[in-house]
Amino acid sequence: MSTSRLLLIIEDDEAFARTLTRSFERRGYQVLVAPGYDEASTLLETHSPDYAVVDLKLKGNTSGLACVQLLHQHDSEMQIVVLTGFASIATAVEAVKLGACQYLAKPSNTDDIEAAFGHVAGNTELEVTNRSTSIKTLEWEHIHAVLAETDFNISEAARRLGMHRRTLARKLEKQRVK
Repeated sequence: MSTSRLLLIIEDDEAFARTLTRSFERRGYQVLVAPGYDEASTLLETHSPDYAVVDLKLKGNTSGLACVQLLHQHDSEMQIVVLTGFASIATAVEAVKLGACQYLAKPSNTDDIEAAFGHVAGNTELEVTNRSTSIKTLEWEHIHAVLAETDFNISEAARRLGMHRRTLARKLEKQRVK
């Protein structure tokens, strides 16, 4: 790999973005940081990153999925890794459809992310398990899918799920969505 690798980090948590930046700079990357969609769009006007790390849930009801789509439209060869504190099958599938090469659950470190950049091709040797999904997991995935559809608007998601807003808020608090 060349020493002029340009990485864009789209992360609204300043401390985590700083930590990732330092770690990737030590590995020879040139790093740009954007806290959201608009800032990333502005950076893309003057830069063409080779790699991107995108947080799935950004402040201001912005989904990282919109950022993935923006990045992929800018350069379809860009290696995009999505990080999330609340992984679900629905958002993983959407992230890959929109152009992400990998989807990692937090906590993930620089080693995990860099390995994801290098592991773009699928693996046919991956073991398929016979473990069934629990009701709680299915419920959480459904809730998360509806939240993603509503751009993380809790009131609208609760309405679509047929539950009271406070009930949904309590469920989300138990899951510690970040």
